Amino acid sequence: METDSRIRILVVDDHTLFRESVARLLAAEPDFEIAGHCASADEALRLIAEARVDVVLLDYDLGDGKGTDFLAKARTLGFTGRVLVVTAGVTELEAAEMIRQGIAGILRKHCSPAALAQSIRDVSDGKDYFEPGYLRSVLVGATAPQPEYQRKKLTERERQVLQYVFEGLANKEIADRLQVSESSVKATLQQLFTKTGVRTRSQLVRMVLETYKDQF
Repeated sequence: METDSRIRILVVDDHTLFRESVARLLAAEPDFEIAGHCASADEALRLIAEARVDVVLLDYDLGDGKGTDFLAKARTLGFTGRVLVVTAGVTELEAAEMIRQGIAGILRKHCSPAALAQSIRDVSDGKDYFEPGYLRSVLVGATAPQPEYQRKKLTERERQVLQYVFEGLANKEIADRLQVSESSVKATLQQLFTKTGVRTRSQLVRMVLETYKDQF
């Protein structure tokens, strides 16, 4: 069926006007389908159990609860979709905690409709989407306790590449900034994956936030 290839989206926000407006806006995109919209984490959990959802647009502040309530329970239900937090604003500690819980990105509500649509396509494709500089501010400001175990020291080039990953740059953009080849950037990222024991950029970001912050 035609809808099988569309990105199925669930909008979770306790502000009715915003939620319904976003749902109508996204429904007009030919590659999107609205799987539902609701105001609470409990409602969202029920909806993802009943139907396929590829991307959840999740507000952090849900009035009587927090978006983290949804994150904590969704994975235990076997939810494998992507979660993009769309918020008026979160603190660095709140952002760091959501990153550790596996969100695919954070986008502020003042973004343009085009930016929102593109961010959904990006996270659906397996990419992470954070507004430029947002991850870096989290890295610099987060003060969550760090696990204590043996870690391998990061090289100067690894730290440079990571700084640009935190700014949301693609491999080619990182290569341009460092004046090296794109294959060199990919090789450095592969070294980081091996050193930290992770396989994706999002896992790498969470690992650095949790255990390597003191090396920056």
